[in-house]
Amino acid sequence: MTEILLLCSANQCRSVLAESLLRRRLGEAGVSASVRSAGVLHDGGPPAPEVISALAAYGLDVTAHRGCTLSESDLARSDLVLAMAREHLRYAVVALPSAWPRAFTLKELTRRGQQIGPRPAGESLAGWLRRAHHGRHRSALLGDCADDDVADPSGGPPQAYTVTAEQLDQLLARLVQLAWGRLSATWPGRLPVSGRPSRRPARWRTRPGRPAARRLACRGPGE
Repeated sequence: MTEILLLCSANQCRSVLAESLLRRRLGEAGVSASVRSAGVLHDGGPPAPEVISALAAYGLDVTAHRGCTLSESDLARSDLVLAMAREHLRYAVVALPSAWPRAFTLKELTRRGQQIGPRPAGESLAGWLRRAHHGRHRSALLGDCADDDVADPSGGPPQAYTVTAEQLDQLLARLVQLAWGRLSATWPGRLPVSGRPSRRPARWRTRPGRPAARRLACRGPGE
């Protein structure tokens, strides 16, 4: 079974939204996969009430979720690692350099997937990810970039969480179509027009503290 790992800062907001929405999208497509999430900060708390409310609108219940701190073994066992922002991807690649070819930000993989086209029947997910990885450079791990980062709604108004959930759901729908759509008889045959929400999310105030890997130089993951 395919193992997919979603990453954010404290595993209380963006990765919780993405985990639940991705599991729902894969289920609708008839894809069997294990979807988990983790954070790069030591927290372990429940999701924000706004996250619970945003997912309830999709019929999803995450009240029992508790934040999980990322471990090297989490990365090692995952076939695909999807980070919510470059800082989380950077942390993962520093923690386990061999994860680099199968670790992307969600926005990056969706963008690269559109460039290389949907995965054809007969190609493994690993093979499709290798093609998506081709031409990446380690310099892209540095800094922050709106093209790669899903803005953190933490500290913003409730509407910010709703907008983030909408953005994530649209991006995940496109990714599932690209990576699994042609392999599923239950999935419609047309890509969504855009992964952007109708309302552009603002850069809401982020949680205090940043992952330690942000202060480290990447130690040479292979390309």
